[in-house]
Amino acid sequence: MKRVSIVAQHVSSPQNYDIIIRNGTIFDGLRTPRFVSDIGIKDGKTATIGRIAKGAPCKKEIDATGKHVCPGFIDGHTHYDAQIFWDPYLTLSGWHGVTSMVIGNCGFGYAPCKPQDRARAMKTMERTEAVPYEAQEKGMPWDWETFPEFLDSLDRTPKGVNIQPLQALSPLMSYVMGTENAKARPATQEEMGAMKDLLRDAMNAGAAGFGAQVLGATSVQRDYDGTPMITDTMAKEDLYAFGSVLAEFGRGYMQVTGPSRKTCENLAKASGRPILYNAITPDVDQHGQKTENAEILMKWFEECNQEKGLRIYGQAITTMNLKSPQCFSLDIFNLFDASPPWRRITLGDPEERKLKMHDPKHRQACKDQFDNPNKTVNLNSINRADPNAQGFEQDGGLGLSLRKLVLDSTNNQENQNYVGMILGDIAEKRGQHIVDCFLDVSIEDNLKANWRQQANPSNVANLKAIANHAYTIPGVSDGGAHTKFITAGDFSTDFLVNLVRDNDAMSLEDAHWRLGKYSATAAGMEDRGSIAVGMPADVIVYDMKALRVMDEEIAYDFPGGEWRRIRRAEGYNYTIVNGEITFEGNRCTGATPGRVLRHGRAQDML
Repeated sequence: MKRVSIVAQHVSSPQNYDIIIRNGTIFDGLRTPRFVSDIGIKDGKTATIGRIAKGAPCKKEIDATGKHVCPGFIDGHTHYDAQIFWDPYLTLSGWHGVTSMVIGNCGFGYAPCKPQDRARAMKTMERTEAVPYEAQEKGMPWDWETFPEFLDSLDRTPKGVNIQPLQALSPLMSYVMGTENAKARPATQEEMGAMKDLLRDAMNAGAAGFGAQVLGATSVQRDYDGTPMITDTMAKEDLYAFGSVLAEFGRGYMQVTGPSRKTCENLAKASGRPILYNAITPDVDQHGQKTENAEILMKWFEECNQEKGLRIYGQAITTMNLKSPQCFSLDIFNLFDASPPWRRITLGDPEERKLKMHDPKHRQACKDQFDNPNKTVNLNSINRADPNAQGFEQDGGLGLSLRKLVLDSTNNQENQNYVGMILGDIAEKRGQHIVDCFLDVSIEDNLKANWRQQANPSNVANLKAIANHAYTIPGVSDGGAHTKFITAGDFSTDFLVNLVRDNDAMSLEDAHWRLGKYSATAAGMEDRGSIAVGMPADVIVYDMKALRVMDEEIAYDFPGGEWRRIRRAEGYNYTIVNGEITFEGNRCTGATPGRVLRHGRAQDML
């Protein structure tokens, strides 16, 4: 009787699915050659890959005929640490097929943080990553002090995407040493012991490792008072000591921005863990700053991995037409911080800025730099750049061509006739020095005149070489940062459209491996990046022919009525996170199935 009942149960119990995706062209994220088939999703995971009988019971059936089906994309470099508390889908990234992303990059974050230090932490993020202070103040619950408590808060927060947390080193060092001490000197033995214990607590709670920006005294990303960030000038020995904690655990990775190649190698040796190095690009980074020669970096990645046994990977800026900073006004702009005279006049609120811009001494210092850029240029950029690189204008030492800025808009009626003109021509018409013209036109609109940096198309051949390199992954979206200047959170769509579809940079199998499993592996995500039976179902259904990045818009959708620049996408038919549909086209379903990926996995989906 027992045998009969077992057979009867097997025969009479067909699979019941939550979602069936039928007849799609599947790219599984593992470089498996594409194939046309069905996918069955149940209880948040992929249950079946193969032909599913017609009429099989399911709650939702998707006809993917003629569409591509792929794993959700991985966004390994974001600054959504605050935005997650008011935007469950972490847009722009969530609009562009990204289903899992990393926070805590560059060493910037909010935990650990003592209650009395919260305002300073928010001011720091407002300056260094241009996250509006009022949005942070009104949008964050601040129901934590320690990093483990921060992860618990993330768990409680409704999420439409998955979050992989890094322990940011700046708040950790500030918490133990105090901000001023952390910037001024190495840690004492007692302080380092306490900080290592906190990093151990973070790792035990589920951190994926740690992030640090080490750009030196000339860093382009600075604290609210104009000084470098804590990790910019931290002692190398302290950095290696943090790496030794990861060696104890035998897991995790480190995201670093800017340290020397020798420092990176020593950190990899001290930790025994992978390093994700930011950033590699043919031209400039997301801040418009010249970066280190890409060919030298690619050769270095090969030497580290193939000869030295050091896992150091490059995170590539792959946006085809880099427009960063795309558009800005001097009332809030923060990306001239590598220049001492320009930094001085762009610190403080708009009224403070205007006073300094009117000051003849401050103005003359800016003019002197423009006229003699090689004397005051960002030494960090110069030292890291290829001295033989062509096509990069040191126009004023600001990392962009000041004279070629376009006046995008102004509310000053007398200056309306200059809209659409480049600054050099406006200055000539007004009979002014370039710097005087730039400042005066801005001041005449209460610093709200919008200036647009002209598009700087990347060299396609060079970009293809970087994108296809064995030890690089796409990314560095900076999602959540510089929201009034750039829209690089669309990098995944740009990658598929401009590099793959329109310029045949690689096969779609390779593209989805790089946007999926390879990026997930580099970020320590053990259960993401592929479509496989038993794995959480983060799945995208899209129309390759229809895929595009839409035009820029201004959205007033941040807490406190703050605005930002956005670019949505067309061509994504369905976004599925942990087996639930979050977007049908551009319509958000309101579902919040996202997880905190502690220890690289969704713990409740093991």
